[in-house]
Amino acid sequence: MACDLWLVPLVDVLCHSPDNPFAEEIAAYDAVLSASGLPTVPVYAYMPGLSGDVAPVAGFDYEALHFLRRAYLLQVHGLPVEPVGELGGDYEQLLEMFESTAQQSHLVWHYDHAGAYVPVDFPAPLASDELLQGGGPLGSSHGLLRELQFVAPSIGIDPANPPAAPLPPERPTALEEPAVGPSPYDQGPFARERHVWLGLHAAATRSLAQGSMIILS
Repeated sequence: MACDLWLVPLVDVLCHSPDNPFAEEIAAYDAVLSASGLPTVPVYAYMPGLSGDVAPVAGFDYEALHFLRRAYLLQVHGLPVEPVGELGGDYEQLLEMFESTAQQSHLVWHYDHAGAYVPVDFPAPLASDELLQGGGPLGSSHGLLRELQFVAPSIGIDPANPPAAPLPPERPTALEEPAVGPSPYDQGPFARERHVWLGLHAAATRSLAQGSMIILS
């Protein structure tokens, strides 16, 4: 099953338009941010080079995302990060054992198929009844980037000098079809984890640099 990442420019030409398709989501995010004493989702009057167009930035399989989340949970608890061919019940056991850690992680505690990361810095994902019934916890692009930098060495990536990110999907990927996999040049044992890492890293860095929201579909 495939997951696409999209960047939503937080510019007034989109966000202040009466036809903004993300108006309800942004209002819900503003509510949970305000309730936590945080700034609301930033909207910029002008961003050089950006229109209000929503664009894909990365794509990968849900299973590969879970492989990366598994590596993060092992790494954060000081356990050896060994490659596995299949997840089996290993990942579910880690989620049960380290539930509190998982719920503090922007990378781990996030719905696979929905939800967003916004360019506002807060330590742990935010949730409300409304969010949990819909798109799931709200993540921070800052927090996601920190966690990606933390887990990178354990899967063979230098976070200060990562490889080039894969090209974004040419079209929206249907839920049931497989996403484009790792580069054929990457035959290492953590190829799937690195493929997801590079896509998420590209999304997080562009979210912060451009003032964009990351959404999953």
